[in-house]
This record gives sequence, structure tokens and C-alpha cells, in this order.
Amino acid sequence: MGNNVYIARNVIIKNIHRLKIGNNVSIHEFCYIDAIGGISINDDVSIAHSSSLISFEHSWGNRDLAIKYNDLKLEPIFIDSNIWVGCGVRILAGSKLSTRTVVGAGAIINKKYPPNVVIVGTPGKIIKEI
Repeated sequence: MGNNVYIARNVIIKNIHRLKIGNNVSIHEFCYIDAIGGISINDDVSIAHSSSLISFEHSWGNRDLAIKYNDLKLEPIFIDSNIWVGCGVRILAGSKLSTRTVVGAGAIINKKYPPNVVIVGTPGKIIKEI
């Protein structure tokens, strides 16, 4: 864990041993983070309240098992430096936010994005370069 890291009350972090956090990071109230697939958060990142970072997906390939008992597909999440994540954002397995990115409230992030952009919507779409 880096220096000057703020993790608010009521943040849930699972598999913390797979979570890397840089310097000057803030994670606000009611966020949910499951780092089983690996999550890296670089420097100067703010994650607003009620956001989720989920580094796995459920599979359903084995029809002999209930879906909830099928294997998990683990994929890391990478959040580069100088990122602002709005409230209620969902960052899903395999996603990458590149440097100097703003993610609007309520967006669903489900892929890799280039740097210097604003992303909004479900699924997240780039609406402008910054």
C-alpha cells in the first residue's frame, strides 16, 4: 500500500493480498472491491462512493453444476495514474483505465480504454478526449 491512502468506513475489500494501491489514492464509502483476480490502482486515483471493482466473472460451462458452483474466471483490473471514478461505477474483470481518465457516475467499465478520455454509460463509452 502506498503513502497518503484514504479508505473510508464501510468499504469492503476481499482478497486484499491481491490488491496493489499506489500513492495518493482515495476510496470512498460503500465501495466493494474483490481482488481475487488481481487489482492494481496506481497513484492519484479517486474512487467515489458506492463503486465496485470485481476481478472475476462467473462461468456457466459445466451444465452438471448449478451456475453458482461453476468455476470463476479470474481477470486482473488495472487502474492507471490520475483517474477519477464517479459514484456508483462498476469496473469489471479484465478492464483497464489508462492515465488521465474520468469515469462518469453509474458507468459500467468492461474493457480497456485509452488515456485522456471521459467515459460514461452502460457499457462505458468514450464521449470526449481531455
